[in-house]
This record gives sequence, structure tokens and C-alpha cells, in this order.
Amino acid sequence: MRTQVAIIGAGPSGLLLGQLLHKAGIANVILERQSADYVLSRIRAGVLEQVTTDLLDEAGVGTRMHQEGLPHTGFDLLFGGERHRIDLHSLTGGQQVMVYGQTEVTRDLMAARQAAGLPTVYQAGDVSVHDFDTQHPQVRYQQDGAWHTLDCDFIAGCDGFHGVCRASVPEGAVTEYEKVYPFGWLGVLSDTPPVHHELIYANSTRGFALCSQRSATRSRYYVQVPLTEKAENWLDEAFWHELRQRLDPEARETLVTGPSLEKSIAPLRSFVAEPMRFGRMFLAGDAAHIVPPTGAKGLNLAATDVKYLSSAFIEFYAERSNAGIDHYSQRCLQRIWKGERFSWWFTSLMHRFPDGGAIGQKLQDAELAYLVQSKAASTALAENYVGLPL
Repeated sequence: MRTQVAIIGAGPSGLLLGQLLHKAGIANVILERQSADYVLSRIRAGVLEQVTTDLLDEAGVGTRMHQEGLPHTGFDLLFGGERHRIDLHSLTGGQQVMVYGQTEVTRDLMAARQAAGLPTVYQAGDVSVHDFDTQHPQVRYQQDGAWHTLDCDFIAGCDGFHGVCRASVPEGAVTEYEKVYPFGWLGVLSDTPPVHHELIYANSTRGFALCSQRSATRSRYYVQVPLTEKAENWLDEAFWHELRQRLDPEARETLVTGPSLEKSIAPLRSFVAEPMRFGRMFLAGDAAHIVPPTGAKGLNLAATDVKYLSSAFIEFYAERSNAGIDHYSQRCLQRIWKGERFSWWFTSLMHRFPDGGAIGQKLQDAELAYLVQSKAASTALAENYVGLPL
């Protein structure tokens, strides 16, 4: 087999890259070690920046997002038992975000790829990348007991934090930066109406909580828990009780509870790998960077990577120019580090740290009060939340 771009990973990054390349007439094959059903079963965040919604429109997969997605022009900060609204729309000159689940983004991209008859190999075993430091990269994999070789011009590593692409880079060729936080998010998905029409970010003496949503009838809630916790040890009733303790009186009263559709604990980390290009292999999305979910940057940073990478490939094939390819890593990392900084700051502001003590809570309270009292501070928060310009 031969193609122009071999894409490793059929998550939203790989699928979006494949769709954009297809629309530009660039042949691509996607390899995924899991099944399509498994990929769709992964529950992830769903706050999309304008750059991401624009890119989905460009890829021709934005119709259902605009029909079913929930535009949000603000969100609430809850601290000291009171809520304060951050008006994204007025503070950023009319910008907003779209609440639309990552699972639905993936579903739309899968449907578009299938409709176009584009090759996707699911349950590809023992995937390995070779000769990416030459003009003739290869990807090898197993399927149905047989070995296959895919020759290509470029390899796009969209295979996540534990994927094979970054792991195949020679020792010493990549520098990794990482911070692991001493807590995780216990998340519950439920078919219940959201407690509020916008997101609520809560800082309480019991820890962080987030009230989010997927639709007018499906909610997603999180509470901060120690890394030692196990999701299976939390009965639904215990989760709802703990969430209530972290909310304001009005939200406690209006919270509608129900059986959990999914329950899991996600650890929090900040991670960046530099550079993101190794010869003719490129990293994108979680393969190169992870952010704490507090700032809703993970999928949006991945979409930006894909925008830069697809543009670089299109420029290469249309103009035989290496400019976009040569500057890909630098362009991505400039934006990634800004997203990492914001996510780290927002996480540090909203969570209880084991070693923070009473003074830590007092300092957080003071900064939160400043945030809502100062238009300049609120504007900085809003600008980072909706996404800085490319």
C-alpha cells in the first residue's frame, strides 16, 4: 500500500486532519489500534473555541454542531458561596464558545470519512513507524494475522499520550516537560437537565467542582478527588451528595440527580514534548501535549495543531514549499505554551492543594475577588478562555 500521508490515530485530531487533507485532494490512510466503537466510547470534554468550530466548518462537518451545540457567552465562577458571571461576549468583543461533546465531533468526522469512502484501518495491531528521518517513511502493522506495510511521504502522529509515534523518537531527540497534579477529577455523565444554562466553576473548601453539560437534557459533572480514589468506590448517591456540598444554595436546590451513564476519574497533568517534528514525522494533539481540563484547552490546542499541519502539507503539495513544514513545531509550541500557562493558572486557582493550608485558600479567595472586581483581570480570563488569535 502507498499513500501521501499516513495518520496514526483515529481520534478527533487524526480524523480532522484526514478530512482537511481529503478536501485538498491529498491522499491519506488512518490507522487506529482500537475499534471504532471503542473510540466513540471515550468520554471527553466538549467546550470548543471559535478556531475549532471554524475548522470543523472548513472540513465540512459543522452542520450538526450548529444544530445541536450550545453557544455559551459566559460562565460562572463560584467561591465564598456566591456565583459571579464572566461575560465572555462583552469582555472579548463578541466572542463565545460552543458546548458540543468531543464524542459528537468524533462521530461527525467518522461519518464524513465513511461517506467519502476514505481508508481507515481499525484494530491495527503492533503499529510501528520506520525511516521517518528519510524521504521514504513507512508504517507497519498487523491485521487479521497478516503483516502490512504502508509507504508514505509523511507520518502524522495523532495517536495520543501513550502512542507509538513519540515513543519511536530516538533518545535525546525530544525534551519532555511534565507536571503531575496531586488530584484527579471524578466525573459523572447523566441524562439530567443541567443545573445551570452555563458552566459553573466552583472553588470550595471541600475542593473544586465543575457543572458542565452536553445538551439540554444531558449533564456532565466533576468533583476534585485525591489520586488514590477509585471510581468504583463512589456510589451515585455519594457523588451527588459531595457535589451539592460544593455548590451555592440556589444550585443545590435546583440540581436534578439521576443514574450515572458513565463514571470515571481523570488524573490531571501538564505535559509538552519539544520539538513536534522529526524528519518526516509530526506529532499533533495529545501525542505532543496534555493540559489539565480546567481551561478546556485540550481539544482546541489539538485542532490548532491540525490546522497548522494540514496547511503545511497542502502548501508542500501545491507549491513544493517546505516553509510550513519547517515552521510547524515552532508555530504550534508558541500557542501550546500559552494554553499550558492558562490551564496551569486556572487549575492552581480553583483547586485545593494538599499542602496549601489555610493560607492557600485565603490567597485563592483574594485572587478570585480581584478577578471579578477588576475588568482588566476579567478580560484576561475571558480572552484566554475563548482562545487567543492564531
